[in-house]
Amino acid sequence: MERLFDLDFQLLHDAVITAVAVFVLFLFMSYMLFKPTRELLRKRQERIEADLESARTDKDDAEALKNEYEAKMANAQKDADAVLAEARQKAVKNEEMIISQAKDEAAGIIRQAHNEAELEKRKVADEVKTQIIDVASVLAGKVVAAGIDTNIQDSLVEETLKEVGESTWQS
Repeated sequence: MERLFDLDFQLLHDAVITAVAVFVLFLFMSYMLFKPTRELLRKRQERIEADLESARTDKDDAEALKNEYEAKMANAQKDADAVLAEARQKAVKNEEMIISQAKDEAAGIIRQAHNEAELEKRKVADEVKTQIIDVASVLAGKVVAAGIDTNIQDSLVEETLKEVGESTWQS
């Protein structure tokens, strides 16, 4: 009888040796290729996890820096407002000081003008007194020359006033 498969010892032997060779080849390949590939994949996975952890840390650091920056910006705005307020206060104080100095200077100028006016008044009064004395001397000289008659004296006063001028006595 003829067999479909010729299962003889040689075929079985070759099949077993082939199976053992495939198994050994599988073990060898597993050791030489699969193990390094698994190791490579494991290292890659660890590196990716480390990168993800680093990214999370960097994100947290960036968030902290952002918060710090925002706080500094808020403080900078407050500082700028404080500096502006202080500058405004100084400007107001300077304005008040300048105004008070100007008022003091104006008061001094007014005092000086009053003093000068008073001096001018005294000078004019002295000149008027001098003129009155001169007029009185002229009048006395005329009275003595003409005698002591009251009618003559009145006419001499009138005559002297006309000579000196009425505007001198009215000012």
